[in-house]
Amino acid sequence: MSATPHQPTVTEREARQVAEAAREQDWRKPSVAKELFLGRFRLDLIHPHPMPADEAAQRGEEFLAKLRDFCETKIDSARIEREAQIPDEVIDGLKELGALGMKIDTKYGGLGLTQVYYNKALALVGSASPAIGALLSAHQSIGVPQPLKLFGTPEQKDTFLPRCARTDITAFLLTEPDVGSDPARLATAAVPDGDDYILDGVKLWTTNGVVADLLVVMARVPKSEGHKGGITAFVVEAGSEGVTVEHRNAFMGLRGLENGVTRFHQVRVPAANRIGPEGAGLKIALTTLNTGRLSLPAMCVGAGKWCLKIAREWSAAREQWGKPVAFHEAVGSKISFIAATTFALEAVLDLSSQMADEDRNDIRIEAALAKLYGSEMAWLMADELVQIRGGRGFETAESLAARGERAVPAEQILRDLRINRIFEGSTEIMHLLIAREAVDAHLSVAGDLIDPDKSLSDKAKAGANAGVFYAKWLPKLVTGAGQLPRSFHEFNQQVDLSPHLRYVERSARKLARSTFYAMSRWQGRMETKQGFLGRIVDIGAELFAMSAACVRAEHLRATGEHGREAYQLADAFCRQSRIRVDELFARLWTNTDDLDRKVVKGVLSGTYTWLEEGIIDPSGEGPWIADATPGPSKRENVHRPIR
Repeated sequence: MSATPHQPTVTEREARQVAEAAREQDWRKPSVAKELFLGRFRLDLIHPHPMPADEAAQRGEEFLAKLRDFCETKIDSARIEREAQIPDEVIDGLKELGALGMKIDTKYGGLGLTQVYYNKALALVGSASPAIGALLSAHQSIGVPQPLKLFGTPEQKDTFLPRCARTDITAFLLTEPDVGSDPARLATAAVPDGDDYILDGVKLWTTNGVVADLLVVMARVPKSEGHKGGITAFVVEAGSEGVTVEHRNAFMGLRGLENGVTRFHQVRVPAANRIGPEGAGLKIALTTLNTGRLSLPAMCVGAGKWCLKIAREWSAAREQWGKPVAFHEAVGSKISFIAATTFALEAVLDLSSQMADEDRNDIRIEAALAKLYGSEMAWLMADELVQIRGGRGFETAESLAARGERAVPAEQILRDLRINRIFEGSTEIMHLLIAREAVDAHLSVAGDLIDPDKSLSDKAKAGANAGVFYAKWLPKLVTGAGQLPRSFHEFNQQVDLSPHLRYVERSARKLARSTFYAMSRWQGRMETKQGFLGRIVDIGAELFAMSAACVRAEHLRATGEHGREAYQLADAFCRQSRIRVDELFARLWTNTDDLDRKVVKGVLSGTYTWLEEGIIDPSGEGPWIADATPGPSKRENVHRPIR
């Protein structure tokens, strides 16, 4: 793919360097997930289950009650799906309710909810309408409020946060037509001009961008005298001269999503609107996403709960061969999967969210795992629901209602959930991001050994450091609590969950040994082994979910809330998860990765074009990627702020 004239030409190495520079380099707080990947099962970091303060819980529950009433009386999900737009009066109602400011501090007019209750609110409203859930999430999790909360000046917070809390919808603009997960090629420019910057460029897939009042825009500042330059974050007024929403995108799901294409032409932005220093934009974006990513699994939990409700009601009512379909094993196994997985997803979400609120642990890996695991498992649950519903699962809710049956939007939730495997970091990118963090300890001590740019003396020093590290670390991977029959005995209650936690501990050590062996085997080529790294991350995700499920079950038992049932669900989930983990371990070394690479080369070289014969391609003509050359807009502005 050739670069367009304004597109930076970036080598693979340069792209990696940009991504690496944006990473948080230090680990100042413990991380249960990071420890898992290193072979250390730190149950003490999550057990007993952390709890929100009473005041925070009361404030959160009061808002949830108001939000539930609003969802039940004011939101017509079928209308949003039919008209492909959230009615203005619904958005106005959400503003009046304070839903735009759920995570914003009360001193700025927000509700000041914790991450736990913010996520509960997203799960609730997302079940009523996934499009509304996406609007509120994009506004608060990655839009203007979160980066200002973390990196904004007092003046910026005073100026913008009261607007964000009550009236102004915000959006986050990073992606460009030819720039996705490789931000080194970012082309939107912000050229200094006195006390301002002049923005030029095009942004794609701007969730909320069609209706937004304020934008967080990532743009490249050229290096010059007095300017460090680099990718930088700005708050931009959406109504500024030169800002044009050129198109409102339409998708297979989330039809009410206000997502578009936004062009900037000679847009003047005050330097006072710059968030953080020049060159800090990607670091700001990644740090914002650390907790921002928890909004997606929140809505996945809501989807899982709805799938379970529909599966239960339908499978009890539908009879085949003399009994409800739920009692046919082929269907029952799907219901068990949905129930157990929903329990585990909620456990992962609540645990990660409470850790985010307490700020005792570094949750960058936990939040990424929650996003990855939640989006993948929710899609599977929705797919199983459609299968349980049979032909009715494929039929639209509108059609079902028209012929006299309950309007169950099973096919809609499948379409709506599909984007979560792509939003805010695709599954493939999440695998690489998490894998990078998982091997950070190894690269810290031995990275110079495999860096071709390092001198022989640097490599010698790295070798000595690595020798010391591995001499201490490797022996600890041989034995552990997972081999002691009485370990984790406090989890032996109505159902015995202790074997599952012993399995987690043993598997964590096995995971660490596998990672070390792979690094020894492939060294500098490790980063190209994306299939292997993906499986490593998936094992870690399963182990984290098993841990969270067991801790949640014990917490519910200790507090007298459905303890027996929670233990049953945790046991079912862990047994299902262990089967997946064993398969993933086997596939670390027995797979078709090498053969797949050969086939891919053949496909791209045209070796197999004969296989494509005998079809008609309805795609039509046109470029694969739209031209994003800077300049004035030639299209009508479809921006429609809601006031």
